[in-house]
Amino acid sequence: MAGEPYRGFIMKMTMHIDEDVLDRVMKITGAKTKTAAVEIALSEMARRHKMKELFSAGLGLTPDELRNVFAPESDPDAISVKHVAESPAPYGKPDPA
Repeated sequence: MAGEPYRGFIMKMTMHIDEDVLDRVMKITGAKTKTAAVEIALSEMARRHKMKELFSAGLGLTPDELRNVFAPESDPDAISVKHVAESPAPYGKPDPA
């Protein structure tokens, strides 16, 4: 179909899927069709598995380096972009900006 990305081989199949779960997935993802909801859920599951594999491999970083990449606030020497860009508003007073 025009405008759709190539997804490889497509096959039609019959599946028994819990309607409540499928409805939740459609609401969460905004999928317009049941097929789209299933494709999104399958793609997300594959993405999560790939991320788990990458994290298990450590991405070539030490545990401290990984922690600083994914939680920079845990590094006392890290500079927050927000702190560089603006001073925090005093507690209890509205921000003049």
